[in-house]
Amino acid sequence: MDIKPIKTDADYRAALKEIESLMMAGPDTPEGEKLDVMVTLIEAYEARHFPMDLPEPVEAIKFEMERKDLSVKDFEPMIGKSNHVYEILNHKRSLTLKMIWKLHKGMGIPAESLIKPPQTHG
Repeated sequence: MDIKPIKTDADYRAALKEIESLMMAGPDTPEGEKLDVMVTLIEAYEARHFPMDLPEPVEAIKFEMERKDLSVKDFEPMIGKSNHVYEILNHKRSLTLKMIWKLHKGMGIPAESLIKPPQTHG
């Protein structure tokens, strides 16, 4: 297995091309193992060079709702009555520390997103 660190943009592009050729490899084959290692290297390079900004709390909640096909009712145990959930989703009410903790534990939403201060528009 000929694998080297990804240090430059050229290394990154070459690694992406290499992954493309390995995409159909079976999981328990030498090619499949190489694919796993290459993906890990690429993810590490991307995390360093293309960091993604965490979403605001409301966007994180809406993303989770969409991703898991959840309704307002699903968030009531963590936020409170449905009108409170709607107020949160419409930026009319702020999350409390207790809500943040429950959303993080119950829905797996990163706490870093839930505590992020809202962007001021203007």
